[in-house]
Amino acid sequence: MELIEMLNQPPREFTPIPFWFLNGDLKKEEIRRQLRDFCAHGVYGVVLHPRIGMAKRIGYLSGTFFSYIRTAVRGAAELNMKVVLYDEGMYPSGAAGGQVVRDNPDFASRGIVRVKSVQADDGLVWDGGEWKLAVRKSGGTIRGIHWGEDDGQTGAPASADILNPEAVEKFLQLTHEAYYRELGEWFGTTIIGIFTDEPSILGRNVRDMLPWTKGFEACYTAAGGRLSGLLELFEGKENEDTGLYRRLIREREEKVYYGCLSQWCKDHGIALMGHPHQSDDIEAQKYFHVPGQDLALRWVAPEKPFDTGMDTVMAKCSADAARLLGRRRNSNECFGACNRNGNPWQFSGGDMKWYIDWLAVRGVNLFIPHAFYYSIAGKRKQERPPDVGPNSSWWPYYEKWSVYMHRVSALMTDIRLYAKTALPCKDRDLKPCMAAELMRRHIGFQYIPESLWRDCREKDGALHYRGQSFRYVLGEEKRFPAVEHVPVDRILPDCICNPAAPSLRVARFTRLERECCFFVNEGEEALETLVTIPDGDAFGFLASYDLWSGKSFRLQAEKTSSGPCFLLRLPHRGSVLIFGCSAKEYDALPERTQDALPFEPRFSLVREDESRVEKEYRAEVCWDPQMTGSPGTEESGRRICLEVQAEEMAQLYVNGVSAGVEFWPPQRFEIGGLLKEGKNELRLVVTGSLANLYGKTKVWYGLKGLPD
Repeated sequence: MELIEMLNQPPREFTPIPFWFLNGDLKKEEIRRQLRDFCAHGVYGVVLHPRIGMAKRIGYLSGTFFSYIRTAVRGAAELNMKVVLYDEGMYPSGAAGGQVVRDNPDFASRGIVRVKSVQADDGLVWDGGEWKLAVRKSGGTIRGIHWGEDDGQTGAPASADILNPEAVEKFLQLTHEAYYRELGEWFGTTIIGIFTDEPSILGRNVRDMLPWTKGFEACYTAAGGRLSGLLELFEGKENEDTGLYRRLIREREEKVYYGCLSQWCKDHGIALMGHPHQSDDIEAQKYFHVPGQDLALRWVAPEKPFDTGMDTVMAKCSADAARLLGRRRNSNECFGACNRNGNPWQFSGGDMKWYIDWLAVRGVNLFIPHAFYYSIAGKRKQERPPDVGPNSSWWPYYEKWSVYMHRVSALMTDIRLYAKTALPCKDRDLKPCMAAELMRRHIGFQYIPESLWRDCREKDGALHYRGQSFRYVLGEEKRFPAVEHVPVDRILPDCICNPAAPSLRVARFTRLERECCFFVNEGEEALETLVTIPDGDAFGFLASYDLWSGKSFRLQAEKTSSGPCFLLRLPHRGSVLIFGCSAKEYDALPERTQDALPFEPRFSLVREDESRVEKEYRAEVCWDPQMTGSPGTEESGRRICLEVQAEEMAQLYVNGVSAGVEFWPPQRFEIGGLLKEGKNELRLVVTGSLANLYGKTKVWYGLKGLPD
């Protein structure tokens, strides 16, 4: 089957493309060595990210700087890797490492303030007597790439006015044009995009000020705005004037900044990539050739309620925007500083699996892990950790992670989403509570941002947009009166669960002409439920594919009047693809066998290496093949497995031979092919969190239920 073949060997284009923090005293041979190392672990692309910690001798955008960037791009080309350039040094984007303002101080970020008396350099916008509105330079900064240039430090680069077309043109000349001048031969081949990173109008570390730019008052008043009405901006209130102000600022940012960058990238044969400032900025996505968002700082997490706040909609934001715009891919800069309990480096394999699944089931199909560090020497290791690549405990086995991200990215690309419900939304108002309720009820939906409403058509009781048809609309009854508006509990879900499974997420879609359901367990416990797929006759026979192990099986299902019905079991951190197949294809698939757990070894701790954060356990077991049947044969129909509860990464050896590695509990190892009759020696190595070496607090690790 083409679908299974694609998932078994997903094309290289679906590689994760991590941020590569260029944060040290760069050496050309070390750059080439690390690229080869990435390739050897299944990573075929990088974002070249100048980062704090870069040696002072390497000036941003200098000849020396570009000599190392050129080495990286040439090395990637030789390895058939892809490169995404990064447009800043370091972030937020738009300042060219402070050079925009250095060359012209008038290009500094500006904002509007409410004051009782103006300062000498203020521009008076409105005088209401007691209160006045004035425009002044924001004093905002960005984070730089050298020590001494971070937040609050005297060398922090000045942010630029990205609402000013001249300032943005200067930014393009300093960065994009310089990159093209130096690396143009690789544009459109090795270099596939430029990443812009959460541009900020005011810059960082600015308070009691709101975005503005020179001459904006004329634009605002020409549109009917009253300057006096803006006073309420500073009181947390809203009125028609504040609404107009927010709309005009957003439109200006889109046109002046995103629009110019987007056109430049298009003209030079590459994609504008990256993400806007907020997780629910959906209107700006129209300018991205690869719409994107940013999951950082544990804004969402398995231990948090998943319906609180704008960050919970970021994945749907980028995925739905991409679908509406006809873009194949959408990205997420993920894992950045997603540490538990505020403890640097306390980030587990189980956490990483949860985040990948959380993003994928919502439609993200390009993963940009944050980050692979060029160096973790000295204080670099505390700069937005953890390293989720070469300096992580799981790096020797990273190909398992890379393959998984390849598979889910390939699966979620070029799909036709099964969504009968439209959710009209406005920029920065993506209705997270409503979205959460729909997901809880397993109802597929599509965001429709306000700028596209005028292109929607109501016909035959449905809402239509560019080939997509929606039977239901939630909200905006006056705007779409001809489409059925019903309570959520009257909408037929994509799947019906008995018993209810509120922690189950499902994406229903067509991929390679196969009807598919991708299921993810977002809960902290294993789940078991009977699943019925309404209107699922097109599925035919059912098969399952485990995207982590790469194994496919027949799935026993009952045909009911409501649709095919089957038992779904998903362990903690589990995910599975269920898809339709023909009777012939079904018969060709293996049947999932039962696991045999013939013994429970009594492990004992024999060694602890604190420098490697490792504990080693040993056990002996006796095995009689007459009791379980020969493992792996059709006569037994069973697999011999060993299950342990270990925190965090566990490697099992049977009679000195590796049975594999697992990253979260319960860890299950197939060991039948390694057992011999009689006595067998088991060795279990558990590797704990690197927070024990680099964090603030020690984190327990080891085999659960045993004394240390």
